[in-house]
Amino acid sequence: MTLYRMPPEWVPHERTWMAWPCAEGTFGDSLPQVRREYADVAKAIAQFEPLTMLYDPENCDGLGELEAEANIELVSCPLDDSWLRDNGPTFVLGGDGSLAGVDWTFDGWGGDWPHEKDAKVASRVIELAGAKRNPSAMIYEGGALNIDGNGTCVVTRQCYEHRTRNGGPSPEEFEAELCRQLGLSKVIWLNRTLENDSTNGHVDVVAAFVPGGVLCQVSADPEDSDYQNLLDNRAILEAETDAAGQPLTIFQVTSPPVDRKPDGSRRFLSYINFYLVNGGVIVPQYGFPEHDQEALDVLSSLFPDRIVVGVLTNAIADGGGNIHCITQQQPKAGAPVHA
Repeated sequence: MTLYRMPPEWVPHERTWMAWPCAEGTFGDSLPQVRREYADVAKAIAQFEPLTMLYDPENCDGLGELEAEANIELVSCPLDDSWLRDNGPTFVLGGDGSLAGVDWTFDGWGGDWPHEKDAKVASRVIELAGAKRNPSAMIYEGGALNIDGNGTCVVTRQCYEHRTRNGGPSPEEFEAELCRQLGLSKVIWLNRTLENDSTNGHVDVVAAFVPGGVLCQVSADPEDSDYQNLLDNRAILEAETDAAGQPLTIFQVTSPPVDRKPDGSRRFLSYINFYLVNGGVIVPQYGFPEHDQEALDVLSSLFPDRIVVGVLTNAIADGGGNIHCITQQQPKAGAPVHA
């Protein structure tokens, strides 16, 4: 039996997968602006590697902007929403270098959102990629995990508890399924993520493994409602070891300033939600020059051999995620599975 392992996100990619925004229930009147920002992200990625953009044929206004892009392929696929990190597959590689995709059970982030079409997207992407399908009965999403490529994974209790509030795997069963599907041997649990997190705890807005360590977001504002929680998450990481029993090297980036929508709800802003491409790093920007530049500088220091590109993504953020949430990397078959 072939054993599979999820490689770190910084190994060579075959391509990136995205899905064109179509959910008015998610984005409301901002949908046209969201589509412009998705196009900006797609174009930035396509400067580094091929990209496949899925689109719902019944709701794809604005897609024409990408038709002339040489490195972007457009593929029709029924969609409910456009967060491909979550409803798409988690790609893994076998010891022989073969490609497979984990098809988690997708339930619209705990049944909160329509998902009849989105529940079938992962299997469609796996088919299009020519990969083997590895099904999982466990309800989970790709944005809820982050791995170091050496057997270590970080998740949050917030997300696990939300997904299992009406029954589900025990923590031990949950860890066992993650380890089985992704080739892991150590799961690190953080507590929660950010205020107003509609994903109910996806770790990819507060912590991400990078070569040589883990990057976490912290707040410089003691009045920030996330201030203590982010410090707590850092403290957990500082006290932990990786799968090999080695202490984690911690890097940090400062949160954007607290910013609120006209209705008073907090904007969901994270620099951790960056996306790695072949030779590049695509980083969310929010129009706060000092903070945005610091995030670019931090990522440049962590990936000195890559070009760091910032993309304004305020409208995407208001929908509940960002660049990492809307992308899914397909590693090259035969790429190294270890960091």
